[in-house]
Amino acid sequence: MLDMLRTVVAFLVDIGVLIFVHEMGHYLAARSQGVTVETFSIGFGPALFKRQAKSGTVWQVSAIPLGGYVKMRGWGDTPGKAPVQPGSFGAASLASKAVIVAAGPLANLLLAVVIYAGLFMTAGQLTTQPVLSQILRGSPAAASHLLPGDRVLAIGSVPVANFSDLQQIVVSHPDSVLDFTIERAGKQLMLPVTVGDASMDGTEIGRLGVVGTESSLKRLLPGPAVAAAFQETGQQISGWFSGMEGLIIQHHGLRDLAGPLGIAQISGQAAALGVVAVINLIALLSINLGLVNLIPIPILDGGHLLFYAVEFLIRRPVPEQAREAGLRMGVAIILSLVMLVTFNDLTRLGAVAWFTHLL
Repeated sequence: MLDMLRTVVAFLVDIGVLIFVHEMGHYLAARSQGVTVETFSIGFGPALFKRQAKSGTVWQVSAIPLGGYVKMRGWGDTPGKAPVQPGSFGAASLASKAVIVAAGPLANLLLAVVIYAGLFMTAGQLTTQPVLSQILRGSPAAASHLLPGDRVLAIGSVPVANFSDLQQIVVSHPDSVLDFTIERAGKQLMLPVTVGDASMDGTEIGRLGVVGTESSLKRLLPGPAVAAAFQETGQQISGWFSGMEGLIIQHHGLRDLAGPLGIAQISGQAAALGVVAVINLIALLSINLGLVNLIPIPILDGGHLLFYAVEFLIRRPVPEQAREAGLRMGVAIILSLVMLVTFNDLTRLGAVAWFTHLL
Protein backbone atom coordinates (compact mmCIF):
# COMPACT_ATOMS: atom_id res chain seq x y z
CA MET A 1 0.00 0.00 0.00
CA LEU A 2 2.85 2.37 0.86
CA ASP A 3 4.55 1.64 -2.48
CA MET A 4 1.32 2.34 -4.36
CA LEU A 5 0.77 5.61 -2.50
CA ARG A 6 4.35 6.67 -3.23
CA THR A 7 3.89 5.83 -6.91
CA VAL A 8 0.65 7.82 -7.17
CA VAL A 9 2.09 10.86 -5.38
CA ALA A 10 5.32 10.76 -7.44
CA PHE A 11 3.34 10.47 -10.68
CA LEU A 12 1.07 13.40 -9.80
CA VAL A 13 4.06 15.55 -8.84
CA ASP A 14 6.01 14.67 -11.98
CA ILE A 15 3.14 15.13 -14.39
CA GLY A 16 1.89 18.24 -12.56
CA VAL A 17 5.26 19.99 -12.89
CA LEU A 18 5.54 19.11 -16.59
CA ILE A 19 2.02 20.29 -17.40
CA PHE A 20 2.35 23.49 -15.37
CA VAL A 21 5.61 24.48 -17.08
CA HIS A 22 4.28 23.61 -20.54
CA GLU A 23 1.08 25.59 -20.14
CA MET A 24 2.91 28.44 -18.41
CA GLY A 25 5.02 28.74 -21.55
CA HIS A 26 1.87 29.17 -23.62
CA TYR A 27 0.40 31.56 -21.04
CA LEU A 28 3.40 33.88 -20.78
CA ALA A 29 3.85 33.95 -24.55
CA ALA A 30 0.17 34.77 -25.07
CA ARG A 31 0.30 37.62 -22.56
CA SER A 32 3.49 38.95 -24.16
CA GLN A 33 1.76 38.99 -27.56
CA GLY A 34 -1.30 40.83 -26.26
CA VAL A 35 -3.64 37.81 -26.32
CA THR A 36 -6.15 37.47 -23.47
CA VAL A 37 -6.02 34.18 -21.58
CA GLU A 38 -9.42 33.17 -20.24
CA THR A 39 -8.54 29.88 -18.50
CA PHE A 40 -5.35 28.21 -17.28
CA SER A 41 -6.09 24.61 -16.34
CA ILE A 42 -3.99 21.80 -14.94
CA GLY A 43 -5.92 18.71 -15.93
CA PHE A 44 -9.13 18.17 -17.87
CA GLY A 45 -12.76 17.68 -16.91
CA PRO A 46 -14.62 19.20 -13.96
CA ALA A 47 -12.70 21.83 -11.99
CA LEU A 48 -11.77 20.74 -8.47
CA PHE A 49 -10.46 24.17 -7.57
CA LYS A 50 -10.50 27.47 -9.40
CA ARG A 51 -9.79 31.10 -8.76
CA GLN A 52 -10.15 34.15 -10.98
CA ALA A 53 -7.20 36.55 -11.00
CA LYS A 54 -7.42 40.32 -11.42
CA SER A 55 -6.31 39.87 -15.04
CA GLY A 56 -9.54 37.93 -15.67
CA THR A 57 -7.82 34.59 -16.12
CA VAL A 58 -9.44 31.66 -14.30
CA TRP A 59 -6.77 29.42 -12.75
CA GLN A 60 -7.99 25.93 -12.03
CA VAL A 61 -7.04 22.36 -11.18
CA SER A 62 -9.26 19.80 -12.89
CA ALA A 63 -10.18 16.22 -12.12
CA ILE A 64 -8.26 14.33 -14.84
CA PRO A 65 -4.52 15.00 -14.36
CA LEU A 66 -3.38 13.78 -17.80
CA GLY A 67 -2.83 17.13 -19.46
CA GLY A 68 -3.84 20.74 -19.31
CA TYR A 69 -4.74 23.69 -21.43
CA VAL A 70 -4.60 27.45 -21.79
CA LYS A 71 -7.85 28.79 -23.26
CA MET A 72 -7.25 32.02 -25.12
CA ARG A 73 -9.91 34.40 -26.35
CA GLY A 74 -10.93 33.41 -29.85
CA TRP A 75 -8.92 30.16 -29.85
CA GLY A 76 -10.46 27.73 -32.32
CA ASP A 77 -12.54 30.35 -34.16
CA THR A 78 -12.63 29.74 -37.91
CA PRO A 79 -10.83 32.58 -39.76
CA GLY A 80 -13.30 34.82 -41.58
CA LYS A 81 -16.41 33.28 -39.99
CA ALA A 82 -16.44 35.26 -36.74
CA PRO A 83 -15.64 38.90 -35.98
CA VAL A 84 -12.11 39.30 -34.68
CA GLN A 85 -12.17 40.57 -31.09
CA PRO A 86 -9.42 42.75 -29.60
CA GLY A 87 -7.04 40.63 -27.58
CA SER A 88 -8.16 37.43 -29.30
CA PHE A 89 -5.86 34.77 -30.71
CA GLY A 90 -7.30 35.43 -34.17
CA ALA A 91 -6.24 39.08 -33.98
CA ALA A 92 -2.60 38.11 -33.40
CA SER A 93 -0.13 38.09 -36.27
CA LEU A 94 1.05 34.80 -37.76
CA ALA A 95 4.44 35.23 -36.05
CA SER A 96 2.75 35.87 -32.70
CA LYS A 97 0.63 32.73 -33.08
CA ALA A 98 3.75 30.69 -33.82
CA VAL A 99 5.51 32.14 -30.76
CA ILE A 100 2.56 31.31 -28.51
CA VAL A 101 2.26 27.73 -29.77
CA ALA A 102 6.00 27.00 -29.72
CA ALA A 103 6.46 28.47 -26.23
CA GLY A 104 4.96 25.42 -24.47
CA PRO A 105 7.39 22.80 -25.83
CA LEU A 106 10.31 25.23 -25.55
CA ALA A 107 9.43 25.84 -21.90
CA ASN A 108 9.76 22.09 -21.30
CA LEU A 109 13.19 22.02 -22.93
CA LEU A 110 14.26 25.05 -20.89
CA LEU A 111 13.03 23.34 -17.72
CA ALA A 112 15.42 20.46 -18.41
CA VAL A 113 18.33 22.89 -18.73
CA VAL A 114 17.38 24.58 -15.44
CA ILE A 115 17.05 21.21 -13.66
CA TYR A 116 20.38 19.88 -14.94
CA ALA A 117 22.17 23.11 -14.03
CA GLY A 118 20.71 22.96 -10.52
CA LEU A 119 21.68 19.31 -10.11
CA PHE A 120 25.23 19.90 -11.36
CA MET A 121 25.69 22.75 -8.87
CA THR A 122 24.24 20.86 -5.89
CA ALA A 123 24.39 17.07 -6.23
CA GLY A 124 27.16 17.26 -8.84
CA GLN A 125 27.65 15.99 -12.39
CA LEU A 126 28.19 12.27 -12.81
CA THR A 127 31.26 11.70 -14.97
CA THR A 128 33.19 8.59 -15.94
CA GLN A 129 36.84 9.06 -15.08
CA PRO A 130 39.46 8.52 -17.84
CA VAL A 131 40.59 5.35 -16.10
CA LEU A 132 40.90 2.16 -18.14
CA SER A 133 38.92 -0.40 -16.16
CA GLN A 134 39.23 -3.13 -18.79
CA ILE A 135 41.44 -3.76 -21.83
CA LEU A 136 39.79 -5.99 -24.43
CA ARG A 137 41.86 -8.98 -25.51
CA GLY A 138 43.41 -8.56 -28.96
CA SER A 139 42.47 -4.87 -29.11
CA PRO A 140 44.68 -1.98 -30.28
CA ALA A 141 44.95 -0.92 -26.62
CA ALA A 142 46.36 -4.32 -25.64
CA ALA A 143 48.83 -4.22 -28.54
CA SER A 144 49.95 -0.76 -27.38
CA HIS A 145 50.64 -2.11 -23.86
CA LEU A 146 47.94 -0.12 -22.05
CA LEU A 147 46.97 -1.74 -18.75
CA PRO A 148 43.86 -1.85 -16.56
CA GLY A 149 44.05 0.94 -14.00
CA ASP A 150 45.89 3.37 -16.29
CA ARG A 151 44.56 6.93 -16.01
CA VAL A 152 44.77 8.92 -19.24
CA LEU A 153 45.88 12.48 -18.45
CA ALA A 154 46.32 13.81 -21.98
CA ILE A 155 46.43 12.74 -25.61
CA GLY A 156 49.03 14.75 -27.45
CA SER A 157 48.66 18.28 -26.13
CA VAL A 158 44.93 17.88 -25.33
CA PRO A 159 44.04 17.32 -21.63
CA VAL A 160 41.62 14.47 -20.92
CA ALA A 161 39.20 15.28 -18.10
CA ASN A 162 36.80 12.34 -18.46
CA PHE A 163 36.21 9.15 -20.42
CA SER A 164 34.03 11.01 -22.92
CA ASP A 165 37.01 13.20 -23.89
CA LEU A 166 39.03 10.04 -24.48
CA GLN A 167 36.29 8.56 -26.67
CA GLN A 168 35.91 11.68 -28.80
CA ILE A 169 39.61 11.92 -29.55
CA VAL A 170 39.99 8.21 -30.35
CA VAL A 171 36.89 8.09 -32.55
CA SER A 172 38.10 11.04 -34.65
CA HIS A 173 41.58 9.53 -35.24
CA PRO A 174 41.16 6.13 -36.94
CA ASP A 175 44.31 4.23 -37.95
CA SER A 176 46.61 6.71 -36.18
CA VAL A 177 49.40 6.76 -33.61
CA LEU A 178 48.64 9.05 -30.67
CA ASP A 179 50.88 10.01 -27.75
CA PHE A 180 49.09 9.12 -24.50
CA THR A 181 50.21 10.69 -21.24
CA ILE A 182 49.11 8.25 -18.55
CA GLU A 183 49.42 7.80 -14.82
CA ARG A 184 50.38 4.30 -13.80
CA ALA A 185 51.16 3.25 -10.21
CA GLY A 186 51.61 6.87 -9.19
CA LYS A 187 54.04 7.69 -12.02
CA GLN A 188 53.51 9.59 -15.27
CA LEU A 189 54.73 8.21 -18.57
CA MET A 190 54.18 8.82 -22.26
CA LEU A 191 53.13 5.90 -24.41
CA PRO A 192 52.62 5.82 -28.21
CA VAL A 193 49.24 4.19 -28.81
CA THR A 194 48.15 2.84 -32.17
CA VAL A 195 44.43 3.46 -32.74
CA GLY A 196 42.65 0.93 -34.90
CA ASP A 197 39.65 1.56 -37.11
CA ALA A 198 36.10 0.33 -37.44
CA SER A 199 33.11 1.10 -39.61
CA MET A 200 29.92 2.63 -38.19
CA ASP A 201 27.07 3.38 -40.59
CA GLY A 202 29.54 3.52 -43.46
CA THR A 203 31.88 5.94 -41.65
CA GLU A 204 35.40 4.99 -40.54
CA ILE A 205 35.99 5.69 -36.85
CA GLY A 206 38.83 5.08 -34.44
CA ARG A 207 38.78 2.05 -32.15
CA LEU A 208 40.87 1.41 -29.06
CA GLY A 209 39.17 -1.43 -27.18
CA VAL A 210 38.99 -0.11 -23.63
CA VAL A 211 36.20 0.12 -21.07
CA GLY A 212 35.78 2.82 -18.43
CA THR A 213 33.50 2.29 -15.45
CA GLU A 214 35.00 4.43 -12.68
CA SER A 215 32.50 7.24 -12.05
CA SER A 216 32.35 10.18 -9.65
CA LEU A 217 30.19 13.21 -8.84
CA LYS A 218 31.72 16.66 -9.23
CA ARG A 219 29.96 19.88 -8.24
CA LEU A 220 30.22 22.62 -10.84
CA LEU A 221 30.26 26.40 -10.56
CA PRO A 222 27.24 28.24 -12.06
CA GLY A 223 28.87 29.06 -15.41
CA PRO A 224 30.19 25.56 -16.15
CA ALA A 225 26.99 24.07 -14.72
CA VAL A 226 24.80 25.97 -17.20
CA ALA A 227 27.10 25.04 -20.09
CA ALA A 228 27.06 21.38 -19.02
CA ALA A 229 23.26 21.54 -18.65
CA PHE A 230 22.85 22.73 -22.25
CA GLN A 231 25.25 19.99 -23.37
CA GLU A 232 23.37 17.30 -21.43
CA THR A 233 20.03 18.51 -22.80
CA GLY A 234 21.48 18.51 -26.31
CA GLN A 235 22.70 14.94 -25.89
CA GLN A 236 19.28 13.84 -24.65
CA ILE A 237 17.63 15.55 -27.63
CA SER A 238 20.08 13.86 -30.01
CA GLY A 239 19.33 10.50 -28.41
CA TRP A 240 15.59 11.14 -28.76
CA PHE A 241 15.96 11.79 -32.50
CA SER A 242 18.08 8.65 -32.90
CA GLY A 243 15.38 6.69 -31.10
CA MET A 244 12.67 8.18 -33.29
CA GLU A 245 14.66 7.30 -36.41
CA GLY A 246 14.89 3.68 -35.29
CA LEU A 247 11.22 3.70 -34.32
CA ILE A 248 9.97 5.06 -37.65
CA ILE A 249 12.37 3.37 -40.06
CA GLN A 250 13.12 0.05 -38.36
CA HIS A 251 10.24 -0.10 -35.84
CA HIS A 252 12.75 -0.61 -33.03
CA GLY A 253 11.53 0.26 -29.56
CA LEU A 254 7.78 0.02 -30.16
CA ARG A 255 7.46 -2.24 -27.14
CA ASP A 256 9.41 0.22 -25.00
CA LEU A 257 6.95 3.09 -25.49
CA ALA A 258 5.23 3.94 -22.22
CA GLY A 259 1.95 5.63 -21.41
CA PRO A 260 0.55 7.05 -18.17
CA LEU A 261 0.69 3.70 -16.35
CA GLY A 262 4.28 3.14 -17.42
CA ILE A 263 5.30 6.65 -16.44
CA ALA A 264 3.60 6.18 -13.07
CA GLN A 265 5.57 2.97 -12.52
CA ILE A 266 8.86 4.70 -13.43
CA SER A 267 7.95 7.64 -11.18
CA GLY A 268 7.43 5.28 -8.25
CA GLN A 269 10.78 3.60 -8.89
CA ALA A 270 12.53 6.98 -9.04
CA ALA A 271 10.83 8.10 -5.81
CA ALA A 272 12.18 5.01 -4.08
CA LEU A 273 15.71 6.06 -5.06
CA GLY A 274 15.41 9.59 -3.68
CA VAL A 275 14.82 13.22 -4.54
CA VAL A 276 17.71 13.50 -7.02
CA ALA A 277 16.35 10.59 -9.05
CA VAL A 278 12.87 12.17 -9.13
CA ILE A 279 14.24 15.54 -10.26
CA ASN A 280 16.38 13.88 -12.93
CA LEU A 281 13.34 11.94 -14.18
CA ILE A 282 11.35 15.19 -14.45
CA ALA A 283 14.10 16.61 -16.68
CA LEU A 284 14.02 13.54 -18.94
CA LEU A 285 10.23 13.52 -19.14
CA SER A 286 10.20 17.27 -19.81
CA ILE A 287 12.52 16.83 -22.80
CA ASN A 288 10.34 14.05 -24.15
CA LEU A 289 7.15 16.06 -23.65
CA GLY A 290 8.62 19.09 -25.38
CA LEU A 291 9.90 17.13 -28.38
CA VAL A 292 6.76 15.01 -28.76
CA ASN A 293 4.66 18.17 -28.85
CA LEU A 294 6.85 19.56 -31.65
CA ILE A 295 6.11 16.57 -33.92
CA PRO A 296 4.18 18.01 -36.91
CA ILE A 297 1.01 16.02 -36.26
CA PRO A 298 -2.20 18.05 -36.39
CA ILE A 299 -3.67 18.41 -32.86
CA LEU A 300 -0.17 18.70 -31.34
CA ASP A 301 1.67 22.03 -31.08
CA GLY A 302 3.90 20.92 -33.95
CA GLY A 303 0.82 20.39 -36.11
CA HIS A 304 -0.35 23.95 -35.50
CA LEU A 305 3.14 25.21 -36.37
CA LEU A 306 2.95 23.19 -39.59
CA PHE A 307 -0.32 24.91 -40.50
CA TYR A 308 1.24 28.31 -39.79
CA ALA A 309 4.22 27.44 -41.99
CA VAL A 310 1.90 26.47 -44.85
CA GLU A 311 -0.12 29.65 -44.31
CA PHE A 312 3.10 31.69 -44.51
CA LEU A 313 4.05 30.00 -47.79
CA ILE A 314 0.67 30.28 -49.53
CA ARG A 315 -0.05 33.75 -48.04
CA ARG A 316 -3.54 32.80 -46.88
CA PRO A 317 -5.14 30.63 -44.17
CA VAL A 318 -5.12 26.89 -44.74
CA PRO A 319 -8.52 25.90 -46.22
CA GLU A 320 -10.93 24.75 -43.53
CA GLN A 321 -11.49 21.38 -45.23
CA ALA A 322 -7.77 20.66 -45.27
CA ARG A 323 -7.44 21.76 -41.65
CA GLU A 324 -10.31 19.51 -40.52
CA ALA A 325 -8.92 16.54 -42.49
CA GLY A 326 -5.54 17.09 -40.87
CA LEU A 327 -7.05 17.26 -37.41
CA ARG A 328 -9.00 14.04 -38.00
CA MET A 329 -5.80 12.34 -39.13
CA GLY A 330 -3.99 13.70 -36.07
CA VAL A 331 -6.67 12.40 -33.72
CA ALA A 332 -6.47 8.96 -35.37
CA ILE A 333 -2.68 8.86 -34.96
CA ILE A 334 -2.82 9.96 -31.31
CA LEU A 335 -5.57 7.44 -30.48
CA SER A 336 -3.52 4.68 -32.13
CA LEU A 337 -0.49 5.64 -30.05
CA VAL A 338 -2.61 5.76 -26.89
CA MET A 339 -3.85 2.22 -27.59
CA LEU A 340 -0.28 1.03 -28.24
CA VAL A 341 1.27 2.53 -25.11
CA THR A 342 -1.65 1.36 -22.98
CA PHE A 343 -1.18 -2.19 -24.28
CA ASN A 344 2.57 -1.92 -23.54
CA ASP A 345 1.86 -0.67 -20.02
CA LEU A 346 -0.61 -3.45 -19.30
CA THR A 347 1.82 -6.04 -20.71
CA ARG A 348 4.64 -4.83 -18.44
CA LEU A 349 2.30 -4.92 -15.45
CA GLY A 350 1.30 -8.48 -16.29
CA ALA A 351 -2.35 -7.67 -16.96
CA VAL A 352 -2.29 -8.95 -20.54
CA ALA A 353 -0.75 -12.29 -19.51
CA TRP A 354 -3.28 -12.61 -16.66
CA PHE A 355 -6.20 -11.94 -19.00
CA THR A 356 -4.85 -14.35 -21.62
CA HIS A 357 -4.50 -17.01 -18.94
CA LEU A 358 -8.18 -16.54 -18.00
CA LEU A 359 -9.20 -17.12 -21.61
